Amino acid sequence: MRGQIVKIHSDLHFVQTGNDVIPCKCRGIFRKDKVLPLVGDFVEFNEDKKLIEKILPRKNEFSRPKVSNIDQAFLITSLVSPDFSLSLLDKLLVLMELHSVSPIICITKRDLISNEAYKVIDKQLAYYENIGYTIVFNTELDKIKSLLKGKTSVFTGQTGAGKSTLLNRLMPSWNLETGEVSLALGRGKHTTRVVTLYEAFGGKVVDTPGFSALDFHGYSKEEIRDAFIEFSFYSCPFKNCLHTKEVECKIKKAVEDNNIMKSRYINYLSFIGGDSRYED
Repeated sequence: MRGQIVKIHSDLHFVQTGNDVIPCKCRGIFRKDKVLPLVGDFVEFNEDKKLIEKILPRKNEFSRPKVSNIDQAFLITSLVSPDFSLSLLDKLLVLMELHSVSPIICITKRDLISNEAYKVIDKQLAYYENIGYTIVFNTELDKIKSLLKGKTSVFTGQTGAGKSTLLNRLMPSWNLETGEVSLALGRGKHTTRVVTLYEAFGGKVVDTPGFSALDFHGYSKEEIRDAFIEFSFYSCPFKNCLHTKEVECKIKKAVEDNNIMKSRYINYLSFIGGDSRYED
């Protein structure tokens, strides 16, 4: 039979097939071959023996948290406590692009900042929307529910940004534990530990402890470059240009003309290990 792993606890892998969830173990050869089953994996299993026999090819996979086959990610982005961070937002966006996951920027705590302070952030968010990213507010529950339909989604972001609170508002029956924000560190307490895949609003949602692996180890500078989607809007005259030093580079010109947001370019230089200084 075929099914999907929706939860892993110790050596038990809970496989959903239809309306049934069957606790299974894995063949010993998986351990021998160093193959690690993940929540989200589609598998073939023996129902009588309750044994997973084969892991089917993955669309994508993450190591921290250990999940696979994600279609889209809601990036929970707080405007305050923890503070709004363009650097963290860009890291998450690039990470999702590298894994072929469609990012959705979800804004929280709009009510906790003044209209004057929000004007600055609103201009920055408009840029992300203009280059093609979807932006929603955590108060737009109906819109979020419609985006979940037919997709396997993950909710992630800076701890304390309101991920569990939002999920509890969407699906009160989950009753997820919410974390307080440490005023000293500006970080939330890690409250979600077990990765679980739930059915929700015609789609599936993975509840995770958040993404702790935010570096780009294993990816080339070119792959990171290509994950900045607006760079593709410009035809650079230099073959395989990294957009760092070339005088006539179209990307650098777009930054100088304020067509590419400077913070995005600075973060790009930082991510590829280049000089993150930028002068107007």
